Amino acid sequence: MKAFDRALGTVSMALAWIACAIIPVLFTMIVVDVSIRTLGGRPPAFTSAVVEYALLYVAMFSAPFLVREKGHVAIEAVIANLPKFLQRFLAMLVYITCMLAAALFTYFSCMLFWENWSTNQLDTRSIDVPYWLQFLPMVIGFAMVSLEFLMYVAGRRHYYSYDLGEVKDGV
Repeated sequence: MKAFDRALGTVSMALAWIACAIIPVLFTMIVVDVSIRTLGGRPPAFTSAVVEYALLYVAMFSAPFLVREKGHVAIEAVIANLPKFLQRFLAMLVYITCMLAAALFTYFSCMLFWENWSTNQLDTRSIDVPYWLQFLPMVIGFAMVSLEFLMYVAGRRHYYSYDLGEVKDGV
């Protein structure tokens, strides 16, 4: 289990780095597009479609890393005052719910990916893009998020700290 968790962390980190690499490319594309438009020129037609797709990749590729590093918002003020057994029960309930939800989204994304892959449908806007490219990051991202929550369910990590000290110190 330790080796699996380490491999999962490596893949999550790699996906996060890919997401980080996409952001400056998006920034550059948007700046060039707006600059050309401001100067009265005609910007490339593909910019809008590529940026929309890339934003989906950034969101889905960074999600597993955020789950692993506890980067999502969690409000612990109420739970921190509950008895320990209830804290553990609620945490496990949250972990299982999130894992199952991500697994369900993975399943539906896989179905949509496969349907569009096999029919070779195109997303026709300013440029033609294979429609399955829209679902690929969702399959990868949700599957990885599900596996990251599985590690919480297995007890490899704990998402919540139940320490209100950092809140009190920061006020």
